[in-house]
Amino acid sequence: MSQYEEGIVILKEKFGNDKDNVIALATIEQTDNNKPRPIVRDVDAYYEDGVFYVVTWAKSTKMQHIAQNNEVGIAVCFEWFNANGIGENLGWVLDPKNAELRTKLRKAFAKWYDMANNENDENCCILAIRLTKGIININHHEKLYYMDFVNKTATVRE
Repeated sequence: MSQYEEGIVILKEKFGNDKDNVIALATIEQTDNNKPRPIVRDVDAYYEDGVFYVVTWAKSTKMQHIAQNNEVGIAVCFEWFNANGIGENLGWVLDPKNAELRTKLRKAFAKWYDMANNENDENCCILAIRLTKGIININHHEKLYYMDFVNKTATVRE
């Protein structure tokens, strides 16, 4: 197994398997003086195959930022994983193209999904965060996986 494949297995074990993950999501706000400013917030996310998925509102601040600059950063709370990625609005949760993913999201977020989301609002959308680069930190720097999700490579430092 390659180092990249090892990293993917670790990510699936930590964040996959229908788990509801709380992640910190950073976007970039363009300010009036044209000086970019990072904005961070916690979101619930579902992980699968190098992508975190979030159910959100298309008119939210985070989605407005992503529409202007789709580069994002994430960190998974208390799991020693941080990454960069590309944010993409996959559209309305009830769009037929999102049916399979919506089922997975409803299962992962079952405890609170209906209370927090109005699926009849066409602005209720799915945000995909496609990871590009990331670092998996094992046992407080005992082992670090520097992941390149685009080229499917990893370097491990022990």
